[in-house]
Amino acid sequence: MKTIAPVLWTVALLLVSACHPDASLPQAKVQDPSFTLPALDEELISLEDYRGQVVVIHFGASWCPFCRAEDPHLEALYQTYKERGVQVLVINVGESNTAAARWKQEAAFSFPMLLDRDGTVAARFAPPQAQPDLPRHEVMVASNLIVDQAGNVRFISLLDTRTFDAQLIELQACLDKVLAES
Repeated sequence: MKTIAPVLWTVALLLVSACHPDASLPQAKVQDPSFTLPALDEELISLEDYRGQVVVIHFGASWCPFCRAEDPHLEALYQTYKERGVQVLVINVGESNTAAARWKQEAAFSFPMLLDRDGTVAARFAPPQAQPDLPRHEVMVASNLIVDQAGNVRFISLLDTRTFDAQLIELQACLDKVLAES
């Protein structure tokens, strides 16, 4: 996995966002976003556990500089929105428990970090057109999603080094819109 880090600096992926229920996500149509993954403590956590809440998902890895740049903003987002029924999850893609635990501790995340050890869940979310030279699960590193209360993917941003938004401004705008609809 570490060999992909330099590639991320040169790879620009398409940014796709859709903030209304009937909008299509042409690059990332996910029919069923459900998953169940272990947390760092090995407790199994399912997206279905959060049905009725809005869930922000960040796919990342400890070696990813873009993910690390978002760390404080993800925690701030969680602290700002948790009282409004928003859950944040980080899905660590392809790393050991030790690397993931170190990242969670360094980032001071107060929300769950899940382990997608083989990248299967991340690969399911990867648009087929994006970066065909990368394995599907690596396409999703440094990506953010919003899943609404009904389990629909309402926003997805893939790494685009030209428009990288470490402060999550676009994600927050969509999150506010989704919350205003409920």
